[in-house]
Amino acid sequence: MRDRTSELRLAQVLVETTNTLDDDFDPELYLGRVAGHCVELLDASATGVIFDSAGSTSFAVGGHPRDLALGLLGAQQNGGPCVESLGTGRPVPPVRLTEDEPAKRWPEFTALARRHGIGATYAVPLRQRETLLGALNVFVPEAAPWGPSADGELRLAQAIADAAAVGLHNHRAYTEYRTLATQLQGALTSRIRIEQAKGILAERWHTGMDEAFDALRRYARRERLVMDLVATEVIKGSLDDATLRGGWSDSW
Repeated sequence: MRDRTSELRLAQVLVETTNTLDDDFDPELYLGRVAGHCVELLDASATGVIFDSAGSTSFAVGGHPRDLALGLLGAQQNGGPCVESLGTGRPVPPVRLTEDEPAKRWPEFTALARRHGIGATYAVPLRQRETLLGALNVFVPEAAPWGPSADGELRLAQAIADAAAVGLHNHRAYTEYRTLATQLQGALTSRIRIEQAKGILAERWHTGMDEAFDALRRYARRERLVMDLVATEVIKGSLDDATLRGGWSDSW
């Protein structure tokens, strides 16, 4: 009989992981929750994520104590499954740390992992199409059963990592669109104020719109102000004609 409870929990985690369209989104807290879900679903002692945040390398971890995952990630400066996956963009299949090969491959990391009772590890990339966003590392206790199911655990970790990559990508796109929309709205509002100021001056001076705009532009250049600020002052009535014309009103 299929384990419907586990399937439902996985579905809930995947939905939560892709829901990132929040203004107060924090990538470290978000990936920390993802790592925590991996501890739960993969029967791990801890999990950690290495990711890029504003151009610098950051860590997010799950499991207790948190220092365990942070230490295992930090010990990979000279090599480890997470940085290897991050460097190649490919999964690092499950490795038994009790064997000789990982001690030669990642000596510093393996020694620390063994001291803390970690018997196996694997890592998967967080990738959105061709963009590599980070890597997820799973740390499995020595007592955990390890056999034919290991490949399934790797695929499950990759599915969660893929969902996290989608979530990160969606939030970045959301932020970019919000920023662009704000910029466009600002530009439109500024244009409306300038047009309104032109109309006020043209009506008051009995001139064309082009002449009124030239007056705004000349004053802005002379005073080293942006046009929108000058237009706002005209609309508020805080600029007198003599100041605005600056002595070149002989033709008016």
